[in-house]
Amino acid sequence: MNTTHAPTPVPAPCEVPDFPPLRVRGGRFRPRRAPGALLLLAAAALALVATAPAAPPGGGPGSGSRPVAAPSARSPAAAPVRLVSAPVRIADAEAVRLLRAGDRVDVIAAPLVGSPSGGGGAVRVVARSARVAEVPSPGETRPDGGALVVLSVPRTTATALAGAGITSQLAVTLC
Repeated sequence: MNTTHAPTPVPAPCEVPDFPPLRVRGGRFRPRRAPGALLLLAAAALALVATAPAAPPGGGPGSGSRPVAAPSARSPAAAPVRLVSAPVRIADAEAVRLLRAGDRVDVIAAPLVGSPSGGGGAVRVVARSARVAEVPSPGETRPDGGALVVLSVPRTTATALAGAGITSQLAVTLC
C-alpha cells in the first residue's frame, strides 16, 4: 500500500494589524492592597500610642526600671502549640476584603460605647500574628457592615477573641 500525500499549499504571509496594548486584570499584583493595609496599620499604631502610659520623668538608669532580659539561647524548645479555628467578626468589611487566606494579622479591640466596660476601656491588641484561614466570598455582605473571618490561633487566644468580640469592635492590621 503506497499512500503518498500531495503537499498542502502554504498560505501567503499577511500583515498583523495594529491594536492597543492588552491589560490583564486579576493577576498576582494587587496595587490596592498596600495603601489600605498601611492605612489600617497607621490607625492601629496611633490608637496604641495614644493609650500607652507615658514614661516617668527621669526614666534613665537608677530610676527603678529594669531592662527586659532577652530569652536565653539555651532555653528548652517550647512544646508545639495546637491551633484552633476562631471565627472573628471584624467591624469593617472593607478591611476584610484586603485579606487573603494565609495572611498574618493583629486583631485590635476597641470597647463599644454601650459595653459593660462603659466604653472607657483602652484599645488593646487581642491577637498577634494570627494566620487567616478563611475570608468571606466577595458576594457575602452584612447589613451592619461587618465581616466574618476565620483565624488559626492557640486556644487561649481564641478564648480572648471570643470575649473581646462580645464587648468590643474588632479591627485587623496586616503583619
